[in-house]
Amino acid sequence: MQRIATGWEAELRIAVDMIIPVERLYPLIEGFYAAGHSTRIRLLSEALGGSWDALATGRADLVIGAAGDMPARGGMMSRLLGPAPMIFVVAPTHPLASYPGPIPNSELRRHRAVVIADTSRELGARTIGLLDGQDTLRVPDMRAKASAQVAGLGVGHLPHWLADQEIAAGRLIELKLAESRQAMPCHIAWRSRQIGKALNWFLGELENKTNIAAITASSGATR
Repeated sequence: MQRIATGWEAELRIAVDMIIPVERLYPLIEGFYAAGHSTRIRLLSEALGGSWDALATGRADLVIGAAGDMPARGGMMSRLLGPAPMIFVVAPTHPLASYPGPIPNSELRRHRAVVIADTSRELGARTIGLLDGQDTLRVPDMRAKASAQVAGLGVGHLPHWLADQEIAAGRLIELKLAESRQAMPCHIAWRSRQIGKALNWFLGELENKTNIAAITASSGATR
């Protein structure tokens, strides 16, 4: 992050975890531009441990939606954004769609899971909800995951903002698991060394309850 003499960064790199639709950040960015700030904004998309990795390796200055615990690295700070519950869905034509009752792990393990590839470059890759020995289809982003599940290529969890519309259209159905999974906590995280004015502006706006509600509602965190 380079700063000019006024203390405003020449560029601010914001990584958004794929659990959150990036367009939910646009009103915040619009407000930044409307205030007359000249710092260039670069948006990045990360998944799983990649959000923390983006901070640790210096390719992002701010992360929105970083999932799980912060790694033991210096120079980073975080605060809780909120939980991001996911729902388990399959295509109506998938064999699990007709399973009687909540699905145990022994049965779930027999079916391919559609998962998003972790975008970490240096930190260890993370997985969420994957069982030992379960076959996987790895896809590049959340929307590709949803479309792969609609196509019946595998099973998995999706955030409400994406799953609800597919369920309403009849392309996916929600199923219950015998071993339910707790919602993953998501965080706002930032590089804490030499905080410039642009980063400080966004951190201030991300303390606003209205802004937080707009972001977390879109990821299902208020459901």
